[in-house]
Amino acid sequence: MSPQPHDEQAKTSLFDVDASDPESQLIDRSNLSTGEISQINHLMAALGALRKAEDRLTEASTRYMKLNKTDMRALHFLIVSGNRGELATPGSIAAHLEISTASTTKLLDRLERGGHIVREPHPTDRRALVIRIAPETRESAMATVGRQHAKRFAAAARLTAREREVVIGFIEDMTQEISLTDDAAWAQES
Repeated sequence: MSPQPHDEQAKTSLFDVDASDPESQLIDRSNLSTGEISQINHLMAALGALRKAEDRLTEASTRYMKLNKTDMRALHFLIVSGNRGELATPGSIAAHLEISTASTTKLLDRLERGGHIVREPHPTDRRALVIRIAPETRESAMATVGRQHAKRFAAAARLTAREREVVIGFIEDMTQEISLTDDAAWAQES
């Protein structure tokens, strides 16, 4: 069943600056025309739809693979490391995921029990291990999440070089704007 026009309007209105900040307490829009505000609202709604699609993709892939988000991030790291000919170690996985060594050990134990990874001796360091993704898991991840990533690349490839530069600039600027800084004390860990 396709959404009714009022459903689409309701979804879009969640991102409407006049609905979320009617008194201009957060956003000064006095120098923007009604058309510019409408276009920005549309852009914010499009970003919301992208986040929702990515959340659904993450949920579907974790359900399909029967793994959590951190497990999936670890497997992605192992795929990329393997593609680059780099050796992945527990330490490099911990650094990439920004988790403790104890958490990494638990993660690797869980992935090994599930048949998703193989631990092997490091070729040059007797004290270290190399972690490799199991071929079946790699194949499964490439057929699911990998295919979806390829679709993102295809969408970016349809843009002109100039359009990509504009999008890159916008995304980098937005990332900088919303990055948590020292002035966001409410978001800091206690």
